[in-house]
Amino acid sequence: MRILITGISGALARMLAKTLADNGHVIAGIDRRPWVDPPKDIQVHQADIRKRPAEEVFRSFQPEVLVHMATVTHLNTRFEERYRINMNGTRVVFENCAKYDVKQAIFVGRHTIYGAASDSPLYHTEAEPPMAASTYPELSDLVAADLFAGSALWRWPTLNTAVLRLVYTLGPTQRGPLSSFLSAERVPTVLGFDPLFQFMHEQDACDAISSAVDSRLRGVFNVAGPSAIPLSVLIRGVGKTQVPIPEFLFERMLGRAGLSDLPSGAVNHIKYSVTIDDSEFRKNTGFEPQYDESRVMHAFRYV
Repeated sequence: MRILITGISGALARMLAKTLADNGHVIAGIDRRPWVDPPKDIQVHQADIRKRPAEEVFRSFQPEVLVHMATVTHLNTRFEERYRINMNGTRVVFENCAKYDVKQAIFVGRHTIYGAASDSPLYHTEAEPPMAASTYPELSDLVAADLFAGSALWRWPTLNTAVLRLVYTLGPTQRGPLSSFLSAERVPTVLGFDPLFQFMHEQDACDAISSAVDSRLRGVFNVAGPSAIPLSVLIRGVGKTQVPIPEFLFERMLGRAGLSDLPSGAVNHIKYSVTIDDSEFRKNTGFEPQYDESRVMHAFRYV
């Protein structure tokens, strides 16, 4: 199949492009960022997904499947720019899918949109509403993009849409929100809290997205890897030092004395678990992760 990947220059998207190409698909991608020396069998178009040159790629390449990964997660980007990319970019991409008769669209989202709170259920199902906009305001644009992608199921019923809410990814690229949090040698935690964390190997994430393509998946699905483990175990497992800090000092200590930095809204995610039930995804695709939690941590720790 002809598959178009938006945001193809990102670390995970590059791995996905290579995985899909190895599986026999014809791959093209769009990204404002360059991908220097991509594989010869992968077309890369440097363009803004919201602009006319990106639409021209839809017209000329005529993709059968779209995988939308062109969302901004790093919070040092101004909110206005994040919103334009995440929300407006998602809207334009889905409108192009409808205009150019794309058969299947996959939106790659994040499980963190469920939000972290003291009264959250232990495992979130797809039926629960995303609450991160209230518990973590910095994620409101990602919540909006996720909900817009889900609305494509009724806006364009002939477009086979799947929204995938992936847990954190870890692996040799050392990219992503969780990787950034674990990048410093000393990792701060809130004294008295040890939430469960879910994560999956980057290659498992690519295989999960590939299985969604092969299964012609439709609907909203949680995607996870091995079992959740306490944050303290994760920190030790990747060879870092945990630094418990009283909550009243926590925000003031972030980014100081060699500690990892976080936006203020992320504190709840260090206090409370955000874990998901991925049974529907596994049932509909047959996906099973190949890396257990020990191998994932090992892949991140020893690059």
